[in-house]
Amino acid sequence: MSNPRIGVLALQGDVREHLAALNAVGADSVPVRRHAELDAVDALLIPGGESTTMSHLLRELELIEPLRARLAGGMPAYGSCAGMILLASEIIDAGAQGRAAVPLSGIDMTVRRNAFGRQVDSFEGDVDFAGLDGPVHAVFIRAPWVERIGPGVEVLAQAAGHPVAVRQEAVLATSFHPEVTGDRRIHRLFVDIVTEKA
Repeated sequence: MSNPRIGVLALQGDVREHLAALNAVGADSVPVRRHAELDAVDALLIPGGESTTMSHLLRELELIEPLRARLAGGMPAYGSCAGMILLASEIIDAGAQGRAAVPLSGIDMTVRRNAFGRQVDSFEGDVDFAGLDGPVHAVFIRAPWVERIGPGVEVLAQAAGHPVAVRQEAVLATSFHPEVTGDRRIHRLFVDIVTEKA
């Protein structure tokens, strides 16, 4: 596959920045808001944002079951921050009943929402990322962390003693936002995963 077609879930968050980052590393990236658009992509990136709002919109657009089905069928996916939360199989502090964040079960992991604190507790720092040459400058904004991983889940980076980047087969997740730093290595890694899966 020369130019994989990668969708970016375009409900909220840094959609434009992720589209640009994917295009910069050789993908054909497109926004995804509808079931038909999801069916037309090889892989999906779920950006940061507010996980309960994104879940509400997924319910309204009737995308939850189609997304779960594509993930269960092996579709490659990458989630950053809120995207990591949604890709989990279990969410701690998921939010108010009726508007709670919805686990899509892309990765066998338990994720805690807002684990590093509120917006005022957002921070930046370098983290070592397995398989990449040199550390990644990570921007954590009301970021989650991983509290449990299942068998077959690889921890790629840690911060404050918790996993903040993981991979299970063709699904990747980070609790930080690589799209805002100009470092395209994680987007390149995701494109490579999609290409290898094809």
